[in-house]
Amino acid sequence: MVQYSRRYVIMSGSAAVMLGGCALPRNAPQKREVLAGLDSDAPGFSLHVVTRATLPQFASWPATGPTPAMAHVGWPGPGRGPHSPTIAPGDRLNLRIWDADETSLITAPDAQVTDMPGLSVSPSGHIFLPYVDEVHVAGLTPDGARRQVQSSMAAITPSAQVQLEFAAGQANAVDMVSGVVSPGNYPFAFGSMSILNVISAAGGVPDALRNPQVRLMRSGRVHGISLAAIYDDPAKDVALQGRDRVIIEADDRAFTALGATGRQEVLDFDTDRISALSAVSMMGGITDTRADPRGILILRRYPAAVVGQPRMPTTERVVFSLDLTTADGLFSADEFAIQSGDVVLATQSPVTSVERVFQLLGSAFGLAARARG
Repeated sequence: MVQYSRRYVIMSGSAAVMLGGCALPRNAPQKREVLAGLDSDAPGFSLHVVTRATLPQFASWPATGPTPAMAHVGWPGPGRGPHSPTIAPGDRLNLRIWDADETSLITAPDAQVTDMPGLSVSPSGHIFLPYVDEVHVAGLTPDGARRQVQSSMAAITPSAQVQLEFAAGQANAVDMVSGVVSPGNYPFAFGSMSILNVISAAGGVPDALRNPQVRLMRSGRVHGISLAAIYDDPAKDVALQGRDRVIIEADDRAFTALGATGRQEVLDFDTDRISALSAVSMMGGITDTRADPRGILILRRYPAAVVGQPRMPTTERVVFSLDLTTADGLFSADEFAIQSGDVVLATQSPVTSVERVFQLLGSAFGLAARARG
């Protein structure tokens, strides 16, 4: 009678474990669980398999999540600034006038030189000179302004010679707002400065700034690009214009890693583009004893305004499925771009749950054997 009871207990425990196998403790869902309800009348999401054939369609869909710098209004085309600065309102000119004429109206008695420092260029583009009145200098180079001043003084002192120094104002300077060692206002030293020139003058970008994004504010518009893209393409190192503002910020894009992987956390973008395959690598790879390589899922939300439009997603919530067991799946994963706000989920293999059931059954039988002994 006692032997029957033990067998009964073992069989009952085994049945309970088998029936409850799908509810065993685990840290990742199976693919079929995530996609449950897809065939219902109102699933609330759509499923798309990532392959070579479907990649072009997905690439045409709009970007989602926070906007990176490069997605503002593009980047100005290549161009060179002037070889010499152009005088503008707000600049200051320092004049030194040489005149050997003893009757000169400009120099003091027994003096052959006089200084006129800090002459501010007016909003109309003029400077004021005693006995000469206003002289228009805006739009001229410093050398052109020197000749203009000397020519204007010829009527009162034909022998005068003029030396001119130029001090840039706001119209001939740029503001380095943030993201560098020494933010501040930087005047054009030799006619113009490029993006990399002003970054270098400001002490460079700190190493701790993740994938720096450059924002150029010009004439009410914001242009954006990554610093890495400027390094890679010298044509992107554009000449700055007076009153430009440059802001450098860390890349604020991120995606969420979940499931049967080495890491389950929010991961920041460290480059301009991260592929699905790179994302799996950043997650620590999939766990070979638990993960389903045919069940890598990417969950993404699209703007409601594009849903239902021609060649656009049919639902706001979209699940992309990747199979990493085939060559096409691996190549496609390497070409599929992750977007900020995506959830990358490595689902659990169904085999894992079955193995766990047998492990528990083995433990139960082992306990029973020891009890009989």
